[in-house]
Amino acid sequence: MSADGGRVTREGIRIYEDGDFAGMHKAGELAAQILDEVAEHVFVGQTTGAIDDFIRNRVNDAGAISATIGYKGYQHASCISVNHVVCHGIPGDKKLKDGDILNIDVTVIVDGWYGDTSRMYVAGKLPRKAERLIQVTHDALMLGIEAVKPGNTFGDIGHAIQTYVEAQRMSVVRDFCGHGLGRVFHAPPNVLHYGRARTGPVLEEGMFFTIEPMVNVGRPETKVLADDWTAVTRDKSLSAQFEHSIGVTADGCDIFTLSPAGLFHPTYKS
Repeated sequence: MSADGGRVTREGIRIYEDGDFAGMHKAGELAAQILDEVAEHVFVGQTTGAIDDFIRNRVNDAGAISATIGYKGYQHASCISVNHVVCHGIPGDKKLKDGDILNIDVTVIVDGWYGDTSRMYVAGKLPRKAERLIQVTHDALMLGIEAVKPGNTFGDIGHAIQTYVEAQRMSVVRDFCGHGLGRVFHAPPNVLHYGRARTGPVLEEGMFFTIEPMVNVGRPETKVLADDWTAVTRDKSLSAQFEHSIGVTADGCDIFTLSPAGLFHPTYKS
């Protein structure tokens, strides 16, 4: 038993109660709603800083808290990762160019619960190669989610993602992973987006975590820039990411961060 009465597995993974799902849905829905609304703010000539300003104001207007402002010194309400930036891109004065693809990652706290989600956007016309990367990454996430049910393992999630991505001649980033969450931002387990089936901790009803595969057109290696946040592909190939927060149910899983408007995919596929 943990300090607040919830059970914790031997791997340190918290098992939440049925009533906790409602709190996660409320937080996840706000994060997803903000990402729905930000779509019209992504256009050629827009700065990533202006996008972040919109997100910050929207979080405040909702009476919620940004989980990222102040987190380990970070000072923005989102991470915005453009083109070959894999994750943790810092918003700023950079202006979007025609054909740029970008991942926008938002985490909010609502009544103590964390809603964490990210998705892809495009400024201007979507290039064919980028379109295929985005589609593969989206589908890889959904295949990972399909593997979530009690009795399966975390290795089954990673295996589903890795085998699909590599069959498309792309690569899965190994330097970053999904994570447990709930009333904390990051907690066990680490949710790897690669691995062997039937390995790792067994999924149980009441586990909450993110699945957030990062997929590169080129090789999987990354490096972190001098700002200690921005991760880029070492070969400067394009990268994409999608993220959902989910909870394991008796017969599958519950996605907390579904897009209310069906805008999770940049070509408006829910």
